[in-house]
Amino acid sequence: MKNRRSIWLTSLVVAGLPALTAVVAPSVAHAAGVSAGTLIENTTQASYTLGSGEETVTSNTVTLMVDELLDVTVTTLNPGPVAVVPGPQVLTFELTNTGNGPEAFTLLANPSVAGNDFDTVIEAIAIDSNGNGIYDEGVDALLAAPSTTSMLAADANLTVFVLVTVPAGALDGQESRVELAATAVTGSGTAGTTFAGAGEGGGNAVVGLSGASATADGRLAVGIATVSLVKSATVADPFGGSAPVPGAIITYTIAASVTGSGSVGDLLVTDPLPGDTTYVAGSLSLNGSGLTDAAGDDAGQVTAAGVAVDLGTVAAGTSHSI
Repeated sequence: MKNRRSIWLTSLVVAGLPALTAVVAPSVAHAAGVSAGTLIENTTQASYTLGSGEETVTSNTVTLMVDELLDVTVTTLNPGPVAVVPGPQVLTFELTNTGNGPEAFTLLANPSVAGNDFDTVIEAIAIDSNGNGIYDEGVDALLAAPSTTSMLAADANLTVFVLVTVPAGALDGQESRVELAATAVTGSGTAGTTFAGAGEGGGNAVVGLSGASATADGRLAVGIATVSLVKSATVADPFGGSAPVPGAIITYTIAASVTGSGSVGDLLVTDPLPGDTTYVAGSLSLNGSGLTDAAGDDAGQVTAAGVAVDLGTVAAGTSHSI
């Protein structure tokens, strides 16, 4: 009678990178999300019966080091065009290391984008040192040329500020774009390009789908608002006429208008009382509604020096009558 032999083949199934697949028929091992430099080890074992006994054999161990994938994204954090006037301005971006290992990135801001109505002047690139998302002069670190970040962990991100100057000649309604590019210091190129031994742990570094380089645009829109004041006067004399004689009442009307685009803030209109006149108490009004003469309870106040009306923030294309 012949001996019967039965052989069972077992293999380890490991988790790791989706693109890294080990095949030991009939099992398939997938590696997904593994950090660069990780060692993936696999050993196969077979057990079988021979005669009345059971035997096992073990294969050699295959060890693979996970290569470093070089990938990056850059996005603008400004929800739309930043409303600006000529002078210093700030654009805000987010850089994310989407690779699987620590990597530093070189940053380059380009102000000369096709289609611009005007080009800004790049003053500096800064990193959000205190993490508040707002550029703080003297606090957030300015990067010296070539502007290179510190090592950024896999999946980590940082906020980047591009400091620009809008030229004095920029006109109301004109727009401009500034392009921020981030490139992996280890290298970039077409997906799959390999830099031998340049990866984490001495492994290779492989360019991912982003090409290890990414760009994003920040947009600027010039909004220049101009304030104009037009003052007029009507006279009512004691005799029912309009002669400016003693005892006549002069009613001054001030039209405050804002033109252009955007808005102005803290618009305060002041009007000194003319000499040889006496203010008529309770006669102050704004857009047809009466104001008190006292300070603090509404937009207006009257003192010995004259009349003051605080209009606050006023959008272009609107006007107020005092």
